[in-house]
Amino acid sequence: MAAARAEGREVHAVVVDHGLQPGSTEVAAAAAAQAQALGATAEVVPVIVGEGNVEARAREARYRALREAARARGRALWVAHTADDQAETVLLSGLRGQLSAMSVHGEITRPFLRVRRADTRGACAELGLKPWDDPMNEDPAFLRVALRREVLPLLGELAGRDPVEALAAAGALVAEDRELLDELAAGAFAEASQGEGLVVDKLRKLAPALRRRVLAAYLHERKLKVSAAILQSIDSLVTSWSGQGGVAVGGNSRERLEIVRKDGKLCVIARRKATS
Repeated sequence: MAAARAEGREVHAVVVDHGLQPGSTEVAAAAAAQAQALGATAEVVPVIVGEGNVEARAREARYRALREAARARGRALWVAHTADDQAETVLLSGLRGQLSAMSVHGEITRPFLRVRRADTRGACAELGLKPWDDPMNEDPAFLRVALRREVLPLLGELAGRDPVEALAAAGALVAEDRELLDELAAGAFAEASQGEGLVVDKLRKLAPALRRRVLAAYLHERKLKVSAAILQSIDSLVTSWSGQGGVAVGGNSRERLEIVRKDGKLCVIARRKATS
């Protein structure tokens, strides 16, 4: 931010107040004030975090607020993830069976992905800024925190070197591969789409990695559940068809949403749940 302002660039800081801790309003206001002291404009956006997984719901609310602010101002969206965050993301995604990583460029720009977290703290010290340490980032009940505090140090001890740089470098390669595959998948998705479904014959001709991305794009477009297990089950409707039933991908108390194979296409149907 300081460097951008020094170059004469306009910067607007968006501080998201999740409201999850006492005093969050004051913390958010202080962060906005520090941004203004560096010459940026700033705003605090309070959000409501939904029920369920606190980490996931907070992330969803945060990025929704950031995207809305960027669209309202017609600006690029920058966030400050570091190489340490990238290393943690690689480990987390691997544990979930869907190896992924963050990209430097894209819808969101992450200029510090090759910079260590300690270096960003050092930069704050040089600028006379006092960073705020979120207590949730020290709570080992959250998997990311446990990886940061326990798993990464153990990996470093076993490997005899800091694992963050290697994991972050691997993450950069994964992100580059994903960008290419996503571009190819976008074309394949358009080619396979027909009405509200996907044509099975066209899906079958795709390489497995590309087909899974097309299936994931179809689910994301409809805001349905996506996981490695779900994608594998849907893929079997294409590659191992034997008349099996649909794959559950969401729903509510009244109906269950499924991906089914029907008339040579994969499509979403809603089945009403039995009432007692």
